[in-house]
Amino acid sequence: MSYGHLFPRLRSAAGPVWPAYVGHPFVTSLGEGSLPRDAFLGYLVQDYLFLRHFSRAWALAVTKAETLEEMRYAAAAVHALLNDEMALHVRLCARVGIGEDALESAEERLETLAYTRFVMDAGHMGDFLDLLVALAPCVMGYGEIGLRLRSGGAGGPYAEWIETYGGDAYQALCHDVGRLMDSAAARRIGAPVEDSPRWPSLAGRFRVATVLETRFWDMGLAMGDLAAPAEA
Repeated sequence: MSYGHLFPRLRSAAGPVWPAYVGHPFVTSLGEGSLPRDAFLGYLVQDYLFLRHFSRAWALAVTKAETLEEMRYAAAAVHALLNDEMALHVRLCARVGIGEDALESAEERLETLAYTRFVMDAGHMGDFLDLLVALAPCVMGYGEIGLRLRSGGAGGPYAEWIETYGGDAYQALCHDVGRLMDSAAARRIGAPVEDSPRWPSLAGRFRVATVLETRFWDMGLAMGDLAAPAEA
């Protein structure tokens, strides 16, 4: 999956950490429907908290933007996160008796703290492009995972999650973010990006964000017992 021109270059530069992320056992068992419910619900609660900070990061992108087009896209991303993606988490948790109040009062685990603060730090210390690169492993990674699982016919107890990230709307979002990254890089660096003095920093930031995504999956698995599969 390309999602533009810059993203595939960053993904390639990340080396083995990218397949370790998108092919994580959490992802595999989610697609097979064998992921324990406790693992999935624990992940959902933490991801809900993560998305609150992710929304703040996109809000920060509005202030870092240099063009009206960049501002509009970042503002639209905040709206979509707060009103669509977080709603999925609320809906899935409500079905098993976890209310929105419980989500709001949940304690952030260290993996959530590390990842969200890394992204915010990237935005505060860097420019619009630095922030997009830190956000990209989450945005595009979920798109790649969702599309692969959906194309493979995955269903079962996690079909709604898979359909959300593998569906046309989220795939369009990934392509939009890819184009936004390309235009941001062209505006701030020019081409070829790999020849820029900024390339090692950008590639390194992307790689660290990918590792933090992988540890988020590790956290999810730790919350469940793999010997107790989810009920369909």
